[in-house]
Amino acid sequence: MAITETDVLTNYLLNPAPLPLVIKFERFAEQFPPAQRDAPAVRALWQDLVAQRERVLASVRENIEEEVARGKAMRREVLRKRREEGTDEVDAEIEMERALFGDLSGAKRAKHTLDSVVPELEGATLALEADIAKLQDEEVQLLELVKSNVDSLSDLRYGKFGNAKLRDEVLDGLRTLQETCSSK
Repeated sequence: MAITETDVLTNYLLNPAPLPLVIKFERFAEQFPPAQRDAPAVRALWQDLVAQRERVLASVRENIEEEVARGKAMRREVLRKRREEGTDEVDAEIEMERALFGDLSGAKRAKHTLDSVVPELEGATLALEADIAKLQDEEVQLLELVKSNVDSLSDLRYGKFGNAKLRDEVLDGLRTLQETCSSK
C-alpha cells in the first residue's frame, strides 16, 4: 500500500516526539544537583513538561488533519479544473501523485473494481457535502446582506433613519455649504 501524506507527517512529526522517548526521567533528573534529584519538585516539573509536550503533540495532530484535508481539497480542485479544461492527456504531476498516494491521489484511473470504486465514491460524497455546506454558509451570508440592504433602502424611502439626528445634521451641513458659497 502506498504511503499517505498522513503517514509521512505522523511518522516524522509525532512518533519520535513524546518527551519520554526523547529523554528518560532518570536522564532528566541527572541534570539537577545530586541532592535535588529525588525531590518531589523535580518529578512535578517532569510531569508538567510531559503534559506540555502532549498538548503540543495534540495541536500537531490537529494541524496534520487540517493539512491532509487541505491537500485533498487541492487535489480535487486541480482535477476539477483539468476536467473543465477538458485535458485528458497524461500529466507527469498526476502520475507522480498516483505513484505517491495511490487511490488517495484523486486522479482517476482507467478501470475500477468494486473495492476501488466505493472509497472513490465515498471521497466524492464527502467532497460534495463539504462543497454544499460551504455554499449553504455563503447563501446565508448573502441573504443576510441582501436583507440588510433592503431594510436600509426601505428606511431611506420612508424617511426612517437609524440615526435620528441625521436629518438635522444633513440640513446643518447644507446650510453651512450655502453660507460658504454665498460669502465667496
